Amino acid sequence: MRKPHANYAQLMAFRAKAVEMGYPSLATAALVGFELLQRKAHIFIRFMAEHYRPADRPDHIFVINYKTGTRSWEPLFDAKGEPLYPLLMSELDAMKIKRPTGGLMLRRDKNGRPWASKGEMLTQVERKAREIIDAAKLPKELTFTSFGRHGGATVSKDFGLTVLQLQEKGQWSSPNAMPHYLHGNDDAKQDAQLKRIERRTKQTGTSK
Repeated sequence: MRKPHANYAQLMAFRAKAVEMGYPSLATAALVGFELLQRKAHIFIRFMAEHYRPADRPDHIFVINYKTGTRSWEPLFDAKGEPLYPLLMSELDAMKIKRPTGGLMLRRDKNGRPWASKGEMLTQVERKAREIIDAAKLPKELTFTSFGRHGGATVSKDFGLTVLQLQEKGQWSSPNAMPHYLHGNDDAKQDAQLKRIERRTKQTGTSK
């Protein structure tokens, strides 16, 4: 059964309602998933503050494919020095300031605890996401996962990314789930994100 995916407008509606309801971390988490094609487990369990713009790589973010163990440093700026993820970076920059000792980047808004419970379960994420989705009057079939890897990948394909660019960005490892790995160079990754921004700008009038 095909999992439901969210489009960009639905993502932004979810994010706005999440902030309104007091869950800005879920708004940022949804954007992380959408922009970087990340699974829920990576976003809430493996994404550390030190993975974002560390001192030795201030222009990159470290992305891990939680399922396959594939990992790479993704560029945050294009060849001209322009940010590839301006909205996401503004939120992560502000969030990292609150993480002076490192550790998990995405934490619960009310008490700073991890979103994952015992056994690395993310039930609370989906529960709160359901409340936000319903409050935003979005389609009932959507879940938090709809805004991440599924939504971002589907929209990216619609926006004209090649299969190879999608595979590189999403870290797929097989032909059936998308075919061969690309070389891990910044040029291909920058080009992929610039295509997404260009198409999004034409549709919405904003790159954010």
